[in-house]
Order: sequence, then structure tokens, then C-alpha cells
Amino acid sequence: MKQHLLSINDLSREEIGSVLDTARFDFLDLSKREIKKVPTLRGRTVINLFYEKSTRTSTSFELAGKRLSADVINVKADSSATGKGESLKDTVLTLGAYRPDIIVIRHPHVGAAAFVARYVVAGAHVINAGDGKGEHPTQSLLDIFSLQQEFGEDLAGLRVAIVGDILHSRVARSNIIGFQKMGMEVKLVAPPALLPRGVEALGAEARHGLDALADVDVIYLLRTQSERHERANYLPSLREYISRYQVGLRHLSGGQKVLHPGPINRGVEISAELADSGEHLILQQVEAGLAVRMAVMYRIIVDSAAAAADEAAAGDSRAGARAAEGEEAAGKAKIKNIRAVG
Repeated sequence: MKQHLLSINDLSREEIGSVLDTARFDFLDLSKREIKKVPTLRGRTVINLFYEKSTRTSTSFELAGKRLSADVINVKADSSATGKGESLKDTVLTLGAYRPDIIVIRHPHVGAAAFVARYVVAGAHVINAGDGKGEHPTQSLLDIFSLQQEFGEDLAGLRVAIVGDILHSRVARSNIIGFQKMGMEVKLVAPPALLPRGVEALGAEARHGLDALADVDVIYLLRTQSERHERANYLPSLREYISRYQVGLRHLSGGQKVLHPGPINRGVEISAELADSGEHLILQQVEAGLAVRMAVMYRIIVDSAAAAADEAAAGDSRAGARAAEGEEAAGKAKIKNIRAVG
């Protein structure tokens, strides 16, 4: 892994597979043990900096750090100096004085995680836990992991339909990229107003009706991101949206499995009957999220340390080669001088 995880594009298909293998073989079963803790990150400091409300993501990142034995500090915007006018830059500089190893950032503005990475203290790692309608890379990783647990590790050819407010969804953006990296076929189903412009450039087929679900293996539901609509009327009415885009058991004619990043809006994008059934993987996603985020925290530190060691070794090798060349040149000069004197 690179120093920071800001986008799912920061990982190749092989790196995604490697991180998920770490989650599967090293951390998934930890929750079933009597002692749910390993000393992997003992002495490390993790700061969770959240500027938006969150249950699943904030809880899993906190638990992930603690189960890895790291010192975890949780900073919520509504109880921080942000309320007194402190900027994000100054908050990051202040927290950097504590020499954290990892800063997990969630923020309502696109690009906030990349901004934090610019000003974070040297050696620290930034993990994007969601930046506005930008990206949410660890959600994509845990979704891929959940699908592997259900369908097997090779997901090539799996057909997935993402349904709902795709325009405002950071999860959709990361999953379109992540799913396609793993060889899945992605279809987007939403009202025209809730699809991004130039959606064809994403490499996914766009459809406007739930009849498109008939030939897919997975239905990935999204809630309407009303907090990002900024008072614009993207929908004629919520009632019409429910009548046309709510997914229920009757849409699962082919035995499809349903995923949802949460929180669900029961009775809106998902029927209560489906939410209470065994046809979805929502709680499996929550369980996967803890293991995957533990793997990300572990690997981002270990891989960076290994890369730094390799770079240092390469530097020593280059320095040794230069020294040897210098000695050889000096020797030749000495011989030349002896001959001149003779």
C-alpha cells in the first residue's frame, strides 16, 4: 500500500486482493475469540477525525484501532475547536504535534482527505473515511470482501446493479471503480436526475427502471442523500420515488443478494419485508468492515515501513557503489602518480 489511502484507485487489483487476504486470514475470526485483541499496533496512535455523523464507519475504525492495541483518539467536529472557527488546516497541524501514526478523516467536502495528506506530519498516514460525494475507499474494500465471502474470491463476471442516488454517493463512485477492478459488470439504476453527467465515461450501463434487476446477481442499494441535495428538487416527490425505485422481495426473482452501505431508510429504498429477510448481506458488511479496516491500518503502516527500508537499503547500495567507484578512481590516480614520479 501507498503512504495514504485516499481513493480506491490508490490500490491495484493485486493490492486489493492482498489487503482482503490479510483481513480474511488474520483478522476476520478475531471477534469470535475470548480475547478480541492483538498487539500488532501497540504504541501507535490513531486519530479518528469526523466532521460528519456516522455509526458504522466511526465505530468500526475505533474498534479496529483498539483491537490492534493502538492508542485511539476520537475527535468529533461538534465537540472540537472547529466550532470556535478553527480551520481544517490548523486542526491537522495541531493534531500533528502529537505525532500520530494514522489520521482517519471523514469530511463533507470533496478532496478533504487529500488536503489533510498535504499538511499531515511527516511519516503519518491518512485514510479517507468519506469526503463529501467524492470517495469512500474502505467501504468499497469491505463490499468486495463481503461479495467474496458470498460468491468466492474470483468475482470476474459477477453482475451488480447499483440502485439509488448515485449522483451524490461517494460509495457509488468508489464501488464503480472497485467492482470493475475485480472484473465485475456494473449497471447503474436511478432516475435521470440522480445520475452524474457523462455517466457513460464510468464504464457502467445506465438504466432508469427496476426491470434492469432481472439479470443481475447483486443489487446494491443506496439511500437518497438528502443532506447533499442543497434544497434542489431532484425528485418530484418521495412518494413517487418509493413507488418506482423501492426494492422488495418481489424484485429478487433470480435469487439475487442485496447489499447496502447503511444507514438504511426502511420503507424508502428498501422495503421493510426485505430489510427483515435473510436475502441481504447488510450485517455481513458490518462484520466485514471491522476486519477490513484492521487490515488497512496494519498494512498501511507495515507496507510503508517495508518500502522505506527497501529505499534505505537501495540508498546504501548506491552510496556503496559510489564509494567503490571513488576508491577505484583514487587507486588509478595513485598508480598514475607513482608512474609519473618514477
